[in-house]
Order: sequence, then C-alpha cells, then structure tokens
Amino acid sequence: MQTVLFSTRKGLFAAEGSAGRVRVRSVGFLGDNCVLSMVDPRDGAWYTALNLGHFGSKLHRSDDRGATWREVAVPVYPERPADRPVNPRENMGRPAPWVLNLIWALEPGGADEPGVLWCGTLPGALFRSADRGESWTLVEPLWYMPQREEWFGGGAPWPGMHSVCVDPKNSRRVLVGISCGGVWLTEDGGATWRVQAKGMRAAFMPPEQAFDENIQDPHRMVQCPSSPQRLWVQHHNGIFRSDDGAASWQEIGEAGPSTFGFATAVHPDDPDRAWFIPALNDERRVPVGGRVVVTRTSDGGKTFETLTRGLPQQNAYDIVFRHSLAIDRSGDRLAFGSTTGGAWITEDGGNSWTALDARLPPIYAVTWA
Repeated sequence: MQTVLFSTRKGLFAAEGSAGRVRVRSVGFLGDNCVLSMVDPRDGAWYTALNLGHFGSKLHRSDDRGATWREVAVPVYPERPADRPVNPRENMGRPAPWVLNLIWALEPGGADEPGVLWCGTLPGALFRSADRGESWTLVEPLWYMPQREEWFGGGAPWPGMHSVCVDPKNSRRVLVGISCGGVWLTEDGGATWRVQAKGMRAAFMPPEQAFDENIQDPHRMVQCPSSPQRLWVQHHNGIFRSDDGAASWQEIGEAGPSTFGFATAVHPDDPDRAWFIPALNDERRVPVGGRVVVTRTSDGGKTFETLTRGLPQQNAYDIVFRHSLAIDRSGDRLAFGSTTGGAWITEDGGNSWTALDARLPPIYAVTWA
C-alpha cells in the first residue's frame, strides 16, 4: 500500500498498511502544528507547512520521503504602501494585514514546469515559486485588483485562498478558490484574472447579493485530471459542479444526509465520480445523527450513495476539514482524517473503510505519497 500523510496539530504522521490494518510508520515534526503537506509527482519531493504561532509559518522540503527535511522559504507579503488608501468596505470594515498568517494551499505546477509551485495563503493571496520553494513571488495582478477588497473572511478573520487547480492540459490555466471571494481564473499564468463563480449561491447574504460571484464561499474545489473541464466544489451552501471549466456552476440539490461540509474528492479518470463528507449544517458542525459517513456519486450528482461500512455509526462527532480527504492516482484508494484524530482508509472506492491503528492529534490535511 502507498504511504499516506496526515498533517496534524502535533506533527506529520506517515501511515502504511493494507486492507484490514493500517499503522503509523513514522512521525515528523512531533509536537509542531503541521497544517498542510504536499507531494510533488514530478520529482517525488515532500513539502510540509508548519504554523508555529509566535514563530510564524515555516515550510520544509524532503527529497528522501521524509527521512530528512530542509527548511525552505515561505511567501512574504510586500509592505503596504503608506499612501495606499484603505477601502472601508474591505473585509467588511476589517482590512486584512499584509502579513502571512497561514499557508493554506500548496500545489505543483504543470508537468512542463519543473520546479514551479503555487501557494495560496491567508490573508487571500497567491504566490508562485520557480525553484522548488527556495523563493516565492507574489502574483501581483490578483493581489492588487480592486475586486479583492470586496472579499471577506468566512470561518477565519480574513479571506483565504485554499484551493489551487492547475489545468493538467494547460499549465498556464490556473483556478483558485477563495473563502469568501469565489473562484478566479487565469489563462496566462497569472498575468490577468476573471471571476468564475456564475451559478454559485450564497444564502448567508441578502437576497439581492446571493449570486454575487465575488463573495461566494467555496470550501474546497477539485478538478478531474483526465477531464479538467469538470470541477466539483463543496460550498458553504452545498455542492456545485462545473462542466465547462468553471464558466458556470450547477447546484446539486440532494446528496444523502446533508449537502453541507468541507471536503471533496474526484476520481482521476471518471469526472462523474466524486466523494463528500457531510456535516449537519453551519450552525452545528457535527455529523448528522452522530454517524460518520461518506457520500459518493457515480453519475455526476444525479444520485448519491451513503457509505458507512467500517465507519463509526453512533456517538461519533468527527468533522473533516477541507484538505483532509484525499484520493490517490488509482482512484480506488481514499483516506480521510477528522478533527478528533480519527483516520480511515479505503482501497475499494469507499465501499469499506479501515480505521488507522492509532489515535492522532486533530488532523488538518491528508495527502497520498
């Protein structure tokens, strides 16, 4: 079985095993707040981002599958110009600081871009590295556009960029998801941008603003590698699907116990097949009925199955964050982890699940290695 990485409040845990038993193989950064990890399929490098509170955000890279780590650079915001006026509407009257608070997305560039990485941050900015994280450059056209000042924080104090999708057929075509700032697209490697959230609905806004593309709250956006025109979003107000590369979005009305949640995954070769982990609602972020379930569609969202085998079905209150559901290249293996340290793996697309033979700290992200 492949290695799966669990980024947790107290370290990075690498697990391995097979159907029936999965064990922790190694632990890195024990005791440190590991918020996100990424594995670059082009060169095999592992990256992990730490949030060390008073000591700030740190980024490390391993070129030997976690045996050793080397600290690399983190994105640095420019100083806010002294003469730049403050928009009183920015972030609903609470302008975001120009300082890195959190590394919230890490993605490799295209196969034709060795060394290129993308990083989404909180407050909402996008950075690009051309040298495997040794240095970072702010994507200025997105940061300085006036529409950014209309974004606002969802669960965090400021808007945050959590999803980056690089088109596998055109590496200059990049989509980003922002809470709360909608979905934005560049087709020229970041030089120009346009909003792409038509059809998304924000029920938390006044009715006249519900369909405003620039204030939507996608929780997580994923793209099908074999069919990049198909994207799935777990939104604050439900599940949305795009069939045209994010030019438009369709809301999915029913999806098992609930359409509210944070995480989503799509099959790498079947754009109609996607997985979600539902919660009760925004006000009560717990599993419906105290049962941990995964929902799966195999027909583009027309119908959903509720998957339960191997998952706790009573007195369970695990919530799964947006980066804590991952699928491997085969499309058969998925893994997810919860805020209460539970972790499960499937090798049959979710029909049955095996619990990790350990109780972990709160899990922030899951990555196949």
